[in-house]
Amino acid sequence: MLDNLFKYHIILASNSPRRKELLAGLGLPYEVRVLADIDESYPATLCGEDIPLYISKKKAEAYIETLQPDDLIVTADTIVWLDGQVLGKPADEAEARAMLHALSGKTHQVITGVTLATAERTKSFASVSEVTFAPLTDAEIDYYIAHYHPLDKAGSYGIQEWIGFIGVERIEGSYFNVMGLPVQRLYRELKNW
Repeated sequence: MLDNLFKYHIILASNSPRRKELLAGLGLPYEVRVLADIDESYPATLCGEDIPLYISKKKAEAYIETLQPDDLIVTADTIVWLDGQVLGKPADEAEARAMLHALSGKTHQVITGVTLATAERTKSFASVSEVTFAPLTDAEIDYYIAHYHPLDKAGSYGIQEWIGFIGVERIEGSYFNVMGLPVQRLYRELKNW
């Protein structure tokens, strides 16, 4: 299907195992390339989808000088947005526990900003999914933290893991976006590249 991309060498600028799996699902050959120490800070005045869009663009800009003419880089950033606050990756188990308590019984947004870039052209977009959690008990939160890896995930959870199976009551929007890469929208954008 994406015959228009055969002239490109596609690069995924992410170490996320979930993003690697999701991009591979499109059937495109790609390489993973990760630069160390990319600044992921953003202006405090940004809200909602502007935050991951800003960060995905910033990540892409860090690679532009390294791109060959046939390179097409994909960068992404995902946040959890709850009650006007960003829930990023937790620093430790205590912060993970606090985030999961905050999400319990509420609806939040998972927002992924994606940037596609070549040496000549850049395109960015955001995808938003609404996720509603059932109330979670302390025992359920503790079990998840003890048996899974919430520290490398925005909002301290992976929807594809146990907590998603028992906790997610409803989702509106892309499931794969909640995993970290809105592949259906990415496919559409790549098809029109």
